[in-house]
Amino acid sequence: MSTGSGADSAPAPTSTHESTTGGTFSSLKIRNYRLFATGAVISNTGTWMSRITQDWLVLSLTGSATAVGITTALQFLPMLLFGLYGGVIADRLPKRQILLVSQALLGLCGIALAVLTLSGVVEVWHVYLVAFLLGMVTVVDNPARQSFVSEMVGPAQLRNAVSLNSANFQSARLIGPAVAGVLITTVGSGWAFLLNGLSFLAPLVGLLMMRTSELHASVRVRRAKGQLREGLTYVRGRPELIWPIVLVGFVGTFGFNFPIWLTAYADEIFDGGAGMYSFFNILMAAGSLAGALLSARRRSTRLRMLVAAGTAFGLLEIAASLSPNVWLFSILLVPIGMLGLTTNITANTSVQMAADPEMRGRVMSLYMMVFAGGTPVGAPIVGWISDTYGARIGFASGGAISVIAALAVGFALARVGGLRLKVDLRPGRPHVRFVPREQLATAA
Repeated sequence: MSTGSGADSAPAPTSTHESTTGGTFSSLKIRNYRLFATGAVISNTGTWMSRITQDWLVLSLTGSATAVGITTALQFLPMLLFGLYGGVIADRLPKRQILLVSQALLGLCGIALAVLTLSGVVEVWHVYLVAFLLGMVTVVDNPARQSFVSEMVGPAQLRNAVSLNSANFQSARLIGPAVAGVLITTVGSGWAFLLNGLSFLAPLVGLLMMRTSELHASVRVRRAKGQLREGLTYVRGRPELIWPIVLVGFVGTFGFNFPIWLTAYADEIFDGGAGMYSFFNILMAAGSLAGALLSARRRSTRLRMLVAAGTAFGLLEIAASLSPNVWLFSILLVPIGMLGLTTNITANTSVQMAADPEMRGRVMSLYMMVFAGGTPVGAPIVGWISDTYGARIGFASGGAISVIAALAVGFALARVGGLRLKVDLRPGRPHVRFVPREQLATAA
C-alpha cells in the first residue's frame, strides 16, 4: 500500500465498495467491541450531561451567547492548533495504551470542574480553563479512538462499527441532557460534572478487560522526520479524502454551533429555561440516533449521499431559523439531527475506508482537526452574529454556508470523477442526475 505523495492517485470514486455484513448490530458480536461500546455509552452520557450543564452554567454566569461560543471554541482550539500532531502520536504508539491514559485524564477534568462548582467558587475563567484542558486531551484521544475501531473489528465491519459508535454517542445524547436538566434544577450543576468525571471509569474497565490477542494487527509507524508533512501530502493527492474533509470542515465550523443557537432560542426567543434547552437537545439526539442506525444498515458509502445530506442539512437549518413558534422549531430539530449525523458518518467512514492503515491516524487527525478544530473559528463568529443580529440570523447563516459548501464539493467531486449534470424532463425518468461525460456525448 502506498504512503507516498499520491500524485498518481485515481479520480475520486462515487462510492466505497467495502460493505458491512451481518445486519445493523453485527459489530457487537465481537467481544472487544462490545466492551468498548458499553464503556463508551456510559462515558458519553456523562459527557453530554457535562456539555449541557457547562453551556447553561456559562450562560448563567455571563448572560452572553458569545461567552458560550468562547467556551466551545476553547474546547476545540487545541484540535485546530495541535490536531495533526495527535495523529502522528496515534500512528506511532499502541492505541489502547493511549486511550487508557486519555480517558483517565478526561475523567479528572470532569472531577476538577465538579469540585470548583460544588465549592461555590466557580468563575467563568475556570470553565474556560477546563474546556481548554479537555481539548488538549482530545487532541490525542480522538485519532486514537477513531483508528482503534478498525483494530477491534477489522475492515469488513468497519462501516458498521463507525455507525454504531455514532448511534452509541447519540443514544447517550438522549439520556444526558434529560438527566442534566433534572440535576441543574434540583441539586445544581456540580453534581452533573461529578457524575461525568466518574463515568470515565466505565471505558477504563472495558479497555482493561479486552483480549489483546483478538485485536487485529495494527501498522505501527516508527519515529521519523517529516511524518506530519507526509500525512498532509498523502491526503492532498487523493480527492476521495480531501473533499469529504473540506465539506465536514465547513459544516463543523459554521453549521454545528448548536450550543450557541439552542441556548439563545430557549432563553431569548421562546422564553424557556434549562428544561427547554435540554428538550431541544433530546430532539436533535433522537434524529441523530435515527441517522446513525440508518447508516449502520447501509452496505456501502456513497459520496453523493454525503453531498445530498449536507445540502438538506443546511436548508433545514435555514427553515428552522425562521420558525414562528416553538413547536415547528422543535419538529425541525429531528431531521436536522438526522441529516447532520448522516453527513458526519458518511464522511468519516469514506475517509477511514479510503486511507491506508499506516496513515489512518494522521488522516483521522486531519479529519477531526478540520471538523472539530474549526469550531474555535466558527463559534465566536456565530456567537457574535447571534448577539448582534439575533439568533435567527446566526442560525440561518450557518445553514447557508453549509448549503454552499455541500454544493461546491458536489460539483468538485463530479468534475474529478468525470461527471456532468444531466437534466431529463421525460416522464418516468430522473429529472436531474450526474452522468459520465461519455454518456452525455452519446445522448447528444
